Amino acid sequence: MTIDLHNHTVRCHHAEGTINQYIEKAIEEGIDIFGFADHAPMNFDEKYRMGFDEMAGYEAEIREAARQYEDRILIRLGYEVDWLPGHMDERVLNAEVDFLIGSVHFLSGWGFDNPEFIGHWKEQNVDEIWERYFAEIAAMAASRHFDIVGHLDLIKVFGHRPDRDIRQLAEGALDAVAAAEMTLELNAAGWRKPVSEAYPSLDLLRMARDRRITITFASDAHQPEQVGWKMHELKLLAREAGYTQVASFRNRERQMHKF
Repeated sequence: MTIDLHNHTVRCHHAEGTINQYIEKAIEEGIDIFGFADHAPMNFDEKYRMGFDEMAGYEAEIREAARQYEDRILIRLGYEVDWLPGHMDERVLNAEVDFLIGSVHFLSGWGFDNPEFIGHWKEQNVDEIWERYFAEIAAMAASRHFDIVGHLDLIKVFGHRPDRDIRQLAEGALDAVAAAEMTLELNAAGWRKPVSEAYPSLDLLRMARDRRITITFASDAHQPEQVGWKMHELKLLAREAGYTQVASFRNRERQMHKF
């Protein structure tokens, strides 16, 4: 089975293409279960996400596409939700969807992965930033709101590396993910970024395997042509870490498949 659960739509204002174009590309790439997880609304950073008044339309469009394509591919509905205490909304957390991805994109309101704010990196202690980032991942997991951890080591996006051992910095976060029984996504988007490697690294993926954390795959596509890109490499990475199964979700319930 080929699973790809993290993909976007134009409603986030930084993606291109129609829902049908994404699905047609997924079919072309041989994907069996394809998920949309567009950026959930919140009262922060609104220009990079849909509004609350768009949730019903987004959900209806994906469900209609699932019906339209049910004989060719399985479509799943989700949201990518920013872990940002004080800004998450019950309308999102309680949405009737197949899965929720929890992602950390902000530290004290700073969008550390947004090129628009890359200059702030010059003001930071990189070791401290990595430590804070993984503390937020741990808190996100401990909240029990989410099914999937989005791009576990996104903090590396621009190539800033700590002096400390990354495995030690991430240990508590991975323990929290395991305790919450969350699934970890292998995300191809890092290969499109300055860091030029998948999320997470092989070292962290091996740590996840040691903790029996399940995995899924993600193109994190913002354009139809990105769907399925480097899926083969994601599978090789997973196998190198010792994985043979991948997760999908239906109505917030995890299902496991061989890949």
